[in-house]
Amino acid sequence: MVRTILIAALSLSIAACASGDSAVNTQSERVIPVAVAAARVGPAAPVIRSSAVLAHKDEMRLAFKIGGVIADITVDEGSPVKAGQVLAQLELAEIGSQVEQTRQLLSKAERDLARGERLYQEQVIPLESLQDLRTQRDIAAQTLKATRFNREYAVITAPSDGIVLRKLAQARETVAPGTPVLVLGGATSGYVLKASLADRDVVQLALGDRASVQFDALPGETLQAEVTQLPAAADPRSGMFDIELALATADPRLRSGLVARVALTPASAGSAEVVHIPIAAILEGQGDAATVFVYDSSSQTVSRRAVRVAFIDGPDVALSEGIDSGAQVVTDGAAYVLDGKRVRLVEG
Repeated sequence: MVRTILIAALSLSIAACASGDSAVNTQSERVIPVAVAAARVGPAAPVIRSSAVLAHKDEMRLAFKIGGVIADITVDEGSPVKAGQVLAQLELAEIGSQVEQTRQLLSKAERDLARGERLYQEQVIPLESLQDLRTQRDIAAQTLKATRFNREYAVITAPSDGIVLRKLAQARETVAPGTPVLVLGGATSGYVLKASLADRDVVQLALGDRASVQFDALPGETLQAEVTQLPAAADPRSGMFDIELALATADPRLRSGLVARVALTPASAGSAEVVHIPIAAILEGQGDAATVFVYDSSSQTVSRRAVRVAFIDGPDVALSEGIDSGAQVVTDGAAYVLDGKRVRLVEG
């Protein structure tokens, strides 16, 4: 009886072991589904990414040359204006009185000079006195010229066609000489993008370098621009370098002050090329050393390759060595495959 039980137990144990071995073999032979992507040739330097602000190429801060009380401002923010249009003016009583006073002083100086010339001819006064009268006449004439000039600049007129971007004062306010009252954007010069870059980025750029531009206000659209101005020195306040980019095409929907995302491609990046792969394909990175799995379509297997990372650019990694362009690298499922094992290709 006991012998029968032992034989039965042994039979069950052998069957269980056989079943376990079968399960292990099935697990080891399971084909892992993976997605792959082709390694491609790309720039040898990363794209420079920054934010930028859209502004008129010509932004003019208009002010009165003299101080005084603002009589009227005839435009509002967003108003289109024409060249020569009156935009604002001061109360003219004070400057008008100054013009009239200097005109009267000039008239008196001319009368004094005329009388002095007669007296000099009659040898009543010396030549020195006559010369003094002439000097007084000339000073009075120049003073009148200056006050008339100031009178002209007690009125702000549009220097060119454009649009009022900002209105910095209101009627009846008292302003000092040279205080900006209006900011005008020129209509003929178009828009530019203004961005600030660090020193390591600005030294890579050259005039004419291309950039792609995206505005949150224009979702799904990408505009093209190029670098038109590079600074000779950094801004002393921020330590950053301010650059300008010109948009390739004008869009009537654009407005001054819109914020854009800019991706600049330095011309130096196109002078050489390296292999680019998705960052999802990178495994076991340490420093610039990493590994990837390369898919062989003929055998449907993968092999582990050591690669060296040059730089990371958004969703891509640039490699300085390790694989060639066109190689199929495993992206999805890379963490679950083994070197030399078969895999099943699925859509990424």
